Amino acid sequence: MWWRSALIGGYALLASCGFAPLYGPGGPGDTLHGQVEIAEPTTENEFDFVSRVENRLGRTAAGPMRLDYTIDTRREGLAITADQETQRYNIVGEVTYQVTDTTTGAVLSTGRTNSFTSYSATGTTVATSTASRDAEARLMVILADQAVTHLLATAETFLP
Repeated sequence: MWWRSALIGGYALLASCGFAPLYGPGGPGDTLHGQVEIAEPTTENEFDFVSRVENRLGRTAAGPMRLDYTIDTRREGLAITADQETQRYNIVGEVTYQVTDTTTGAVLSTGRTNSFTSYSATGTTVATSTASRDAEARLMVILADQAVTHLLATAETFLP
């Protein structure tokens, strides 16, 4: 039973140094949940991005903070054959975002995140189109998760 003593001692040590779980009561995840109004999406990629952010931060129509974002993506050809056929693509994406106070308009936090996903273009036209759309959706989830993680990690600097 030495491990129980070590576990209890570990919890006591973490509690004494001010450590608090991110999603625990009163933590940044709990405080931000349902408080951030997100700019309406106008494209399919923006819809995927906003859906993921709302899934992590909750949905609100009029919160005390607003998240605005800009999404840029580009497609890069890889694995080009001697016949100049591209058999694989990378989709590279970048999101620039900022959180503002909706009452004062003050910028509370800004950030930028980027990543990429890939898909194969060796199948039929329908298969390639589906793989492309799936890669874009996966990229938006990755970018949204990175943005939310950054906001949660820095929330104590801009939360009241």
